[in-house]
Amino acid sequence: MLNILLAEDESAIADTIVYALNSEGIQVHHCLLGSAALQQARAGRFDLAVLDVGLPDMSGFDVCRELRKFSSLPVIFLTARGSEIDRLIGLEIGADDYMVKPFSPRELAARIRVVLRRLGQAPAADASAPAASALGAFEVDQIGMRIRYAGQTLQLTRYEYLLLKMLLSRPGGIFTRNQLMDSIWRDAPDSTDRTVDTHVKTLRIKLKAVTPAADPIHTHRGLGYSLELATP
Repeated sequence: MLNILLAEDESAIADTIVYALNSEGIQVHHCLLGSAALQQARAGRFDLAVLDVGLPDMSGFDVCRELRKFSSLPVIFLTARGSEIDRLIGLEIGADDYMVKPFSPRELAARIRVVLRRLGQAPAADASAPAASALGAFEVDQIGMRIRYAGQTLQLTRYEYLLLKMLLSRPGGIFTRNQLMDSIWRDAPDSTDRTVDTHVKTLRIKLKAVTPAADPIHTHRGLGYSLELATP
């Protein structure tokens, strides 16, 4: 059974979500405050977090920022605001999806499954295959869905992981925005090519935090993006 962490201070909305997700066979642990959600995230094992942006003690964005310091738990934001800037902020700090109130709890359940279905994209373990493959300074663990860079494990969202993995699949090759959208965001039809640019930006920030002098992701204006392998 899926185990979801929900941070929502409006009881009526929370009760509706809990009932709908329970009906879909999804277990929900509900918190009223962001601080309580962080405490639970540290102590428990969850498959995904659903965070309301407008929590009373701290914003859902702040909860996600703190969460990203110790966990790559997938995150879906709930908010009454639907502006593009709010959506981009959510994506930049590590969200996997974004829903604007009012919304259908059944749609939320579907989106949870879409995000978590990406967890099943790693191939089944093969005893004859290595657990991870080295590509320059990168090491890709497809079974564990982790990527190490210059000896450090990157804390990536699911979309960031899939984007970096795709760029690594053909070092030096240029991927157009449409190719990246069709491959990575095919289950998120409301996404735009701006989504690709936002995730490239967050990936660059995380890579530069490890090696400030290096920038392995290259922008090809009017074409797309490529990745050059650095030496370990």
